[in-house]
Amino acid sequence: MEFIALGETDDVAASCHFLNIDGTGVVLDAGVDPRTDGPESLPDFDLVHGHRDRYVDHAIITHAHHDHIGSLPVLIREFPHLLVHMTEATKRLIEFLLPASARLQERKLYNGETEHEPLFSEDELSFQSHIYLTHALEEDFDVTGTLGNARIKARFYTAGHILGSVGVQLRFVEKGEPRRVFYTSDTNMRPQSIIPGAAYPSSTDVLILESTLANDEEAEKTDRETETARFRNSVKEVMDRGGTALVPVFVMGRAQETLALIDEMKNDGVIDADIPVYTAGSMRAIADLYDKTRRSTPRLDSEFKVFDVEQYRMPRSEDAKDDALDGPCIVVASSGMMFEPTLSNRIGRRVVENENDAILLVGYSKEDTAAARLQEAAEQGKGTEVVLHEATGPQPVHCTVDRFRFSGHSNRRDLLRVVESMEPEKVVLVHGEPDAREWMRDRIKDAHPEIEVFVPEGGEVLDL
Repeated sequence: MEFIALGETDDVAASCHFLNIDGTGVVLDAGVDPRTDGPESLPDFDLVHGHRDRYVDHAIITHAHHDHIGSLPVLIREFPHLLVHMTEATKRLIEFLLPASARLQERKLYNGETEHEPLFSEDELSFQSHIYLTHALEEDFDVTGTLGNARIKARFYTAGHILGSVGVQLRFVEKGEPRRVFYTSDTNMRPQSIIPGAAYPSSTDVLILESTLANDEEAEKTDRETETARFRNSVKEVMDRGGTALVPVFVMGRAQETLALIDEMKNDGVIDADIPVYTAGSMRAIADLYDKTRRSTPRLDSEFKVFDVEQYRMPRSEDAKDDALDGPCIVVASSGMMFEPTLSNRIGRRVVENENDAILLVGYSKEDTAAARLQEAAEQGKGTEVVLHEATGPQPVHCTVDRFRFSGHSNRRDLLRVVESMEPEKVVLVHGEPDAREWMRDRIKDAHPEIEVFVPEGGEVLDL
């Protein structure tokens, strides 16, 4: 079996991995790097095209985050005979998110924000969705290629990350011996507000393991109960002083989990039930998908509806925005890292100098994003300047800034427990910065010297 990372391995972007299993080509996820656009954001599909014994017969999409789905239309264009496998919930999300991405790419080109043509169009997407095949959890489906010499069975297991997210097991016979490969993709072993934790098989031969939080020492020292209590207290304090609490979120997953927390706070009387909660954009459509799939996907409470949390649309006009932000109110807005020029970035620039307001970060903030710069400035003390957008320039930080560890990823101790419980012969570490993957490699080798651990570079060919 041959493994090649077609996308990033030293980062949490452009997840895309190629397996050549006795003549069958399987791609695990097809993402883009969201920090760039155009061809530079894509995985390197030439690594497959450039070899006569490689082809893509099947693609397996584990969940609908952009760094796992953004290059799927290009992959289908490059390998037009492949079949694409996912859960029904992921299919619904993809059919909403990819057309929105196509429109955004067109708008950025029209506005002069990029020089690159869109990677795909809405018309192209409408002809591709017929090859999306959906499968239930823990049911076998076939991913044998046309020229494959071994029959390959796949099976989904809930990953606990976002709606519809899965890890995938591949089973086949190699050199007369049964073999199993398990790809965790993005995983969370612990329950969140809506989604329960991952449930994986008890063993595997090869484990392809994410490493997102493996370099985050603080993540393993916190627990959800403590962070929830801190968040509830922070929101209450801002509301009591009549301020605006901006909660930057990833539009899918973290947004819905945050709304569930706010609903709980109102029901418990922590904050007044009539405090307005503002949301915007595609967040509402995704909330609808969460609600429509609440009885067919893993949930902690299948009766909970995201739309039961009363929400108002954030006004478009600047004057109306000023009125809305005159607190007390809560704004749940994308993006989680406050990328320019998203709504969370624009509102962040409005509230950052107001001591009654707060920016409450509830997700991962990559280095040198606006959210990370804001956090660094706040740690240096009130009044420290931060640049959230070049057009605005430096601003003094007077609002409350705090970070809460509600990540949809497992901390590094939980990742090590995955290795412990599944007892693989080989581990391939992906989806993590260099220090994170090196930390995981060293700890796995210390605890299990019999396990062979790989830390592949992008494009490196591994014989597994």
